Amino acid sequence: MIPEFVTKEEAVNIIKDSDTIVTSGFVECANPEGLEVALEERFLKTGSPKNLTLFHVAGQGAGDERCVSRFGHEKLLKKVIAGHYNKAPKLGELIVNNKIEAYNIPQGVLCQMLRDVAANKPGVISKVGLKTFADPRIEGCKLNQVTKDDIVSLIEINGEEYLYFKGMKFDIALIKGSYADERGNISMENEYVSTEVLSISQAVHNCGGKVIVQVDKIVKNGSLDPKLVKIPGICVDYVVEIQDSKLKAQVYDLPYEAALAGNARLSEKSSFKPIPLDEKKIIARRGTMEIKKGSVGNLGIGAPEYVSNIATEEGINDYMVLTVESGPVGGSPQSGKRFGSAVNPDAIIDQPYQFDFYDGGGLDICFLGLAQVDQFGNLNVSKFGTRISGCGGFIDISQNSKKVVFCGTFTTKGLKTKIEDGKLVILEEGKTKKFVSNVQQITFSGDLARENNKPVFYITERAVFELRKEGLTLIEIAPGIDLQKNILDQMDFKPLISKDLKEMDSRIFLDQPMGLNQKR
Repeated sequence: MIPEFVTKEEAVNIIKDSDTIVTSGFVECANPEGLEVALEERFLKTGSPKNLTLFHVAGQGAGDERCVSRFGHEKLLKKVIAGHYNKAPKLGELIVNNKIEAYNIPQGVLCQMLRDVAANKPGVISKVGLKTFADPRIEGCKLNQVTKDDIVSLIEINGEEYLYFKGMKFDIALIKGSYADERGNISMENEYVSTEVLSISQAVHNCGGKVIVQVDKIVKNGSLDPKLVKIPGICVDYVVEIQDSKLKAQVYDLPYEAALAGNARLSEKSSFKPIPLDEKKIIARRGTMEIKKGSVGNLGIGAPEYVSNIATEEGINDYMVLTVESGPVGGSPQSGKRFGSAVNPDAIIDQPYQFDFYDGGGLDICFLGLAQVDQFGNLNVSKFGTRISGCGGFIDISQNSKKVVFCGTFTTKGLKTKIEDGKLVILEEGKTKKFVSNVQQITFSGDLARENNKPVFYITERAVFELRKEGLTLIEIAPGIDLQKNILDQMDFKPLISKDLKEMDSRIFLDQPMGLNQKR
């Protein structure tokens, strides 16, 4: 079958009321922005299509009105099923105001769901999400009051508990690729990750739906290396060549960087800039000390991103292979707008395969953000007041990694610190406490971690806690910090305190390399 080559307006005209649409993308990369713009324009002009269901795996967007936020109109959208919402504020607003139905499902589970739909399987069976908000005994992935249908159930196999996530039927795929040949074969060599585009196209095609792919350029048959083709033409119905450079950027507002796509290598010196000695660097330094030679790890968003920088500064990059859930293996994971990419990776694999590796216990250690912790060791990174962030890959990664290191400041909103004479000084305390009696939403289950004897650490700039069988335990305190004033008084509960309470390593608080490579 040869796909049709059409304009973006012609492509979105095939979308009907009540269709279920799957979009590709990872944060600011590989988003079919041109198609989403055309769909929004059609709706605003004609009032159609309406009552759509939107499905996407990773967070998509830049925290503004672009990308999947273009679906953020009443009547256009009826339901959304996604892994992360923080970058799509218009969707979050509709969810909070009960204007649409909404589910938050772990990112890896969504990847598997696409593959299972493609293979005509009934749904996903997984342990991922047990005893978190995804568990039907708690919230069942539902995000608001108007969301009534059960999408996940608890089952038992051979005496063990699992979650069963129902399969779906998809009607439309909106995908971003790099090149399409005249037979509709799609390559992704200009993108920094290929995300789950193959799984999306197979799932939608096998459901009898239509696959629409936005590309930078259409090229002649035979000009694409078949090993670089991520979507074979047999799974493509429509191809749209986008001319507008803003709508086809590799990353929002970044037309193209060869190194992010794995098409060029950079020297460590050219790509490395040491970060200043502040609270985030303190946290990352202490976290890096948990790395053992030969480890395979994952870095989350926020303070954990700096672990890569510290490893480079300390000359221990080769002690651990870092991975990103979007697909890069090895190299130096990037942050900010480039999050999801890596400079000088060893490999870039499809996101579903990365989660296969994670879910099977392939990670030795992970470094994830610390947003809200409670007395039971539970952690919340997915919901704060009326703001819905979503779990992303947090549950898959934290639940299955052999060791978990949560990294974040002790308080937030206004925290100011300085390092003076090798000691930490709190200039101004943050207005919001992170250590609370009960988290608003359980994204990580302390109970499940204790049942599995998982090593779990909570690292802040002033204190380090460990999750032990008897409970959350303070094990280290920063030099210069007063236990009562700076720690206990800033918590809504009193933690256990180790009888062997130590001072954090003094090297962390000196503005010079710590010499971790010499120690090992």
